Amino acid sequence: MRNKIIIMGLGAGNIDQLPYGIYKKLKQAKKCYTRTMDHPVIDELQQEGVEFESFDQVYEKYDTFEEVYEEISETIMEYATLGDVVYTVPGHPMVAEKTVQLLIQKTRERGIGLNIEGGQSFLDALFAAVKIDPIEGFQLLDGTALRRDEIQISQHMIIGQVYDAFTASDVKLTLMEKYPDDYQVALVTAAGSSEEEVKWLALYELDREVKLSNLTSVYVPPVKETDMMLKEFSHLRQIISTLRGPNGCPWDKEQTHDSLKKYALEEIYELLDAIDQDDTDSMIGELGDVLLQVLLHAQIGEDEGMFSIDDVIQVLSEKMIRRHPHVFGDRAVSNSDEVLANWDEIKRMEKEQDDDCSLLDGVEQSLPQLLVAYEYQKRAAKVGFDWTEVDSAWEKVQEEIAEFQQEITSNGNFKKQCEEFGDILFAIVNIARFYKIYPEEALHATNVKFARRFQYIEQSLKREKKVFADCTLEQLDQYWEEAKAKGL
Repeated sequence: MRNKIIIMGLGAGNIDQLPYGIYKKLKQAKKCYTRTMDHPVIDELQQEGVEFESFDQVYEKYDTFEEVYEEISETIMEYATLGDVVYTVPGHPMVAEKTVQLLIQKTRERGIGLNIEGGQSFLDALFAAVKIDPIEGFQLLDGTALRRDEIQISQHMIIGQVYDAFTASDVKLTLMEKYPDDYQVALVTAAGSSEEEVKWLALYELDREVKLSNLTSVYVPPVKETDMMLKEFSHLRQIISTLRGPNGCPWDKEQTHDSLKKYALEEIYELLDAIDQDDTDSMIGELGDVLLQVLLHAQIGEDEGMFSIDDVIQVLSEKMIRRHPHVFGDRAVSNSDEVLANWDEIKRMEKEQDDDCSLLDGVEQSLPQLLVAYEYQKRAAKVGFDWTEVDSAWEKVQEEIAEFQQEITSNGNFKKQCEEFGDILFAIVNIARFYKIYPEEALHATNVKFARRFQYIEQSLKREKKVFADCTLEQLDQYWEEAKAKGL
């Protein structure tokens, strides 16, 4: 018969809370290994003759809990090659006990038997200590590996494994990203035992407590105030749903994908302007407006039963993982140029699945036509359909200008004149691409600059109690040069 590891839970408190069956088996065991001696029931069991050997010394050897748990579990596995092993852990073995999870994995891989016995979870005692019903919504999180994106502020939350001030500090800083500094939380120690202590304190005081131990957990009550929910994506999603709902806003309910197109474009340009101005507050607002457009389109899709924001996020996540094999896979890159090359290669392979696909597919015609020209040229250049040097591109610009001038002077075919002028713009975009200038951004910057200088002329005339009709072009140009000299 193969050797086996028997894992028993020591419960949350005193010996009186131990299930009788567990108590009998512990008494019968010749020797028990335990993750830590820091548990009230162990002293009582030792007084009754139960022998324990702990792994407390392992905690001093490593900087991370992952390393600690790995050594403990590996040591238990080594002992199990010699005979049956009784291993005890606080609470219930299947609740917040990483060493048990490691042992489950290792015993499966190595053919060692495993029995997991019961024990009262610390959660039962903790629910009673802070007087909550977990059916209202409950999270159990690990204080040694707490992440901001795990936290659901609308639910009851218990953070276990808050062993010391260092862990408490990390927990505090993470929680402060979601909660006010003075948010009331409970520090619960030895729940369910005669030494149980529940202390309510402000969040910022969490790491100032000296009474932290292996039996300490933090309870964070659910947020009830609406203003505290304003940073939550789920809350924003609900707001958009309400606006589109039966009792929502008439304007929002009337919108369609088509009717919103112009607003999406407007918001993007307003964001670009905020970036150009290096205005952080405006960037926050404009990014919010862009996100609003995304959520409105997603809500329309959901209302029509076609797709939801979850589908949008899934497709985007899949694409980001697929197109970044150097991050999420085994492909190596040394610089950003190689990253872009990989991106284009993967994108090309995706499109090759469609036999009727063109390299120019995917360039949205609703984009500003300056951008369409840029994207067409960029895609054509990737397959070698491009000038080999910029001099040829300059010659093409001169050629198109000459053809336009000839068309203007030779006949009155307006359609042809427009076509030739378009050729000039297309050739100019080619020049921009050679010099790595994004033409839309360049033109936007020029428009902004023109507006500043023209507004300076307006202000100057107003200050001098003049109007445009009072000035010659030369006089107006003087104001323009003044604005230019002032750096406007």
